[in-house]
Amino acid sequence: MDYDVIYIGSGNASWQGGRFLRKAGLKVLIIEEGLYGGACANRGCNTKAILDGPYEVKALTQNYEGIGKVGEFDVDWKELVQHKRKRIAGMSLFLDGKFDEYDLDVAHGKGVIVDEHTVQVGDKKFTTDKIVITTGLKPVIPDIPGKEYLHDSNDFLDIDELPKHAIIIGAGFVGMEVASILAEAGLEADVMIRGNMALKYFHQPYVQRVIRILEDKNIRFHFNEEVSEVISNVEIDDPEAKVNNAVQGINANEDLRDPDAKRENKAYEDGFTVNFKSGLSLTGDYVVAAMGRTANVEDIGLENVGLTYTRNGIKVNGHLQTDVPNIYAAGDVADTGIAKLVTVAIHQSKYLAKELLGEADEITYPAVPAVAYTIPRIATVGVPAYVALKSDDYEVHTITYGNAYSAVLKNDRTAEAKVIVDKDLQIVGAEIYAPDAENVANMFAFIINKKITLEELDYMIYTFPSSSAVCLYKLHNIHYKF
Repeated sequence: MDYDVIYIGSGNASWQGGRFLRKAGLKVLIIEEGLYGGACANRGCNTKAILDGPYEVKALTQNYEGIGKVGEFDVDWKELVQHKRKRIAGMSLFLDGKFDEYDLDVAHGKGVIVDEHTVQVGDKKFTTDKIVITTGLKPVIPDIPGKEYLHDSNDFLDIDELPKHAIIIGAGFVGMEVASILAEAGLEADVMIRGNMALKYFHQPYVQRVIRILEDKNIRFHFNEEVSEVISNVEIDDPEAKVNNAVQGINANEDLRDPDAKRENKAYEDGFTVNFKSGLSLTGDYVVAAMGRTANVEDIGLENVGLTYTRNGIKVNGHLQTDVPNIYAAGDVADTGIAKLVTVAIHQSKYLAKELLGEADEITYPAVPAVAYTIPRIATVGVPAYVALKSDDYEVHTITYGNAYSAVLKNDRTAEAKVIVDKDLQIVGAEIYAPDAENVANMFAFIINKKITLEELDYMIYTFPSSSAVCLYKLHNIHYKF
């Protein structure tokens, strides 16, 4: 065999564990068709953090309106995008260097499974004992007339100028986070939702608060709507042009939709009409498809080894093993029933390294925190409130730490948490609505996973002022039954 393990895909689901396999003496190959590091490094987490941050700051400045705020904090999107491109452009090269540091072999090109022990890249074939599929997800683009005019999150996060009136199809993570940026930029958007709720995995009363904030800032929501077609009202300057990526190579080999679809990544005033099955018709200058993501496994040879998949990915067992014993799947492409987050992909990758070294039982998961990076943020971890409210086994306590401690929370009165405890008053879940909900969620994840009791929390001493301290202090109300 040429290798002990071949990974198809170079994101966190592969190299995070692959480095440990190499350190243990196994020979490892990582195959990558696009940019090293996958979606999170090049088109997702890092990009979103860079572009979202200034708008979060802009929103926070409003807390000081009338009590010291002078002037306005404005964001220059064009300059911000240029900054993002410079920062992100080096990520793939950085990871290429790390792969070399970890002594991981790399083959650039599309990896196609030929048989259970062979993967082909171009005209080269590599043999291996184990294959790990880590190809992630790709955006869902509906098969409707005018689909070539739709843009996904990759496009939006690299657009040169924000649209004045976007039409966003979908209200999951991508749809709601895009809407938050547009709202803080003082622009308009219509958000179309196929069902009757946005961000359906989050505490709906908190989601409704975010929606009300967005509605106050010219974002309109339309529920129970299904798109039927998109019509262009303008002539595209160059109908043969693909997406206009300002940094050469940023999305090279990454067009995961219809490779024949031609479109420009720019906005046109009233340039597109979107029709819905209900008869509703809207006109805007940019249309975002935020309808979720699906397994990125087309044309990688699954049929050659008898593997099948669904939108949720490739079915695996508790060892991340597919129906073919020596082929595994990890990260977003694996159908595990666990949230598809980069943090979960890292957890699975490290587990799989131990599994392939014969040092692991079935995979287990701690409580996994998830955050919607809306403005403000909302987060969830552990037993959700909607489950607890329907069961006699739990109590749900509301911790209004923003209202009680706004003076030390940058004048924010809205910060709140729903804390779920079991019959022994052990914290088992939390829902958070706050500007720094991601950090508070991490705190609760630690409490839940380590089973830290209210009595132990009460004994500890915390830094003050801080958001975590005031939230923890309010837990006294549960402990002492105030």
